[in-house]
Amino acid sequence: MDRDSAGMQDVQPDLQADRSSPGGLLTMRYHAPAREAVDPAVFGRLPLADWRAYATLLEAAAWPSIAQLNACLPADVIHRFVAQTPALLADGLHYEQRIAEHGRIATREDHWHDLFNALIWLRYPALKQALNRRQMAEIARMGPKQRSRPQYALTQFDEGGVIVLLRDPALLALWDVHDWYGLFWQRRQAWCDGTIELVVFGHALLELALNPAKLLVGKALVFTSAETDIGQVQGLCAEAVASGRLLNDPQELRPLPLAGIPGWHADNGHEVFHRTTACYQAKREGRDYPPAWRC
Repeated sequence: MDRDSAGMQDVQPDLQADRSSPGGLLTMRYHAPAREAVDPAVFGRLPLADWRAYATLLEAAAWPSIAQLNACLPADVIHRFVAQTPALLADGLHYEQRIAEHGRIATREDHWHDLFNALIWLRYPALKQALNRRQMAEIARMGPKQRSRPQYALTQFDEGGVIVLLRDPALLALWDVHDWYGLFWQRRQAWCDGTIELVVFGHALLELALNPAKLLVGKALVFTSAETDIGQVQGLCAEAVASGRLLNDPQELRPLPLAGIPGWHADNGHEVFHRTTACYQAKREGRDYPPAWRC
């Protein structure tokens, strides 16, 4: 099993295997801070600043209840969050099977990882459903105890995924060779003027962002277009995943050091950060990336 198929090491060293995790094999050995210990300032910085619409769920003193989460679901979504209890798990069903067959999303209460997973369901239900359908197809093909390369790709994206829209193809050339200094410092303005847009989809990334010192690295799917907006790209991504045109192998996913984006880390306004930061890894020998999807 190679590094890409084995897990999410490129996303963050804290991400490790855990079969109790919602969504499958991968979760985090990283221990999120207690709710009362989270610095409120993190909710005003990206990526968590994009979730201010859910401030009552994230920032209130008390954890939201399962009923509160369900009350936020879009009206046309048939799935519901249910507390992950021993009684629930006694049904013997795979996490994905419980969602597909009964519409039940097992959710650990008072738990950051599962709260962020719930928020992704609230905002991106079509993409979450597409991942679930694909996981179920692979479980039917492989059985519940074996995992295929598509399953690794689907899980890596579910935990650490980022959807990126590029409007300048020259940026992709820098990314292809891991020229992080060029991508994040020399082309710094591109991250501010709409030349590059992105959506963080992976709920593990959001949990890691509770600690502002973390050097976040996502697993990206890349789209190019001069006219399509990021909202349309999200819909195209969900369709491509559902149809099996995307996420058939972990090698489709590109590492993206989110900590280099302006405003995403306190130190990246200084050139030295882009010369020395540990999250800027060299490209592995023999590693190639697929072309970006054209919208």
